[in-house]
Amino acid sequence: MAASGAGRWSNKERVLILSSRGISYRTRHLMQDLRTLMPHARPDTKMDRKDKLFIINEICEMKNCNKCLYFEAKKKQDLYLWIANVPHGPSAKFLVQNVHTLAELKMTGNCLRGSRPLLSFHPVFDQEPQYQLLKELFIQTFSTPRYHPKSQPFVDHVFTFTITDGRIWFRNYQIIEEDGSLVEIGPRFVLQLIKIFQGSFGGQTLYENPAYRSPNLVSFSTARPWEQASHCPQHLQKSHSHTDFSVLGLFHSQRPRTERTPYLQL
Repeated sequence: MAASGAGRWSNKERVLILSSRGISYRTRHLMQDLRTLMPHARPDTKMDRKDKLFIINEICEMKNCNKCLYFEAKKKQDLYLWIANVPHGPSAKFLVQNVHTLAELKMTGNCLRGSRPLLSFHPVFDQEPQYQLLKELFIQTFSTPRYHPKSQPFVDHVFTFTITDGRIWFRNYQIIEEDGSLVEIGPRFVLQLIKIFQGSFGGQTLYENPAYRSPNLVSFSTARPWEQASHCPQHLQKSHSHTDFSVLGLFHSQRPRTERTPYLQL
């Protein structure tokens, strides 16, 4: 599907894609897939975890980027994604789950490198204010500017953003026929919204997801009672230290204690 007409490149959107240290190989491949699908994206080296997030605003300014995708890894197993409008905001923080890369999926779909995508959104994005803000942020970040020097004048794939179970599901499909037949290409991942901030990587909280539970809290709630005592915060360890584990059925022998007969000394 070719884009008709020729014009001048006026939309100067550029997206900086970078990550913190400690990311997994799957996250690294996901970042490479996004850079391949987004001709207006620029890479950068990994950022030290000790640095403040506000430094990313200066990096974007040096790279001449006004959008940023920052993948933040914690404990080498939890992955967070920041999508920010640099430098004035807003910005949103997500928990990334169920990541599958292009090489891992091996789907039959394919698209031209550098082609411009269509963006499809779930109807819920037009009903609630927090999703309306995210929709505009996604459009400005993931859509390839028209007449970009590195883009191709074709539209042959579509990015879909679907809201299910309180999470945003990202999929990439190839348009194989003009009647709208689709074949999945990849990658795919799920985003759970945590907070929306007024500024770039901080500022006043505009929205906080009440249904969000951190991975630490989820693992703590699903842990067994004797494991919770070693993983709970210090101010809660006192209450666990006085727990009667016999009530929890952790010991098989629950026989009543019998008093011994005292011996008589002659």
